[in-house]
Amino acid sequence: MEKYVCVVCGYVYDPEVGDPENGVAAGTAWADVPEDWVCPLCGVGKDQFEVEE
Repeated sequence: MEKYVCVVCGYVYDPEVGDPENGVAAGTAWADVPEDWVCPLCGVGKDQFEVEE
């Protein structure tokens, strides 16, 4: 699965790890992360993430 990086702060969302502290279980694909989820470091929305290259 692809990782996604926050263009604002550099936080990397790794689907294998998820974001369990914020309600996203490990193994959750990016497409399945809730639309109202925000970056745990800087608080921006999913629209501020890009596929990590």
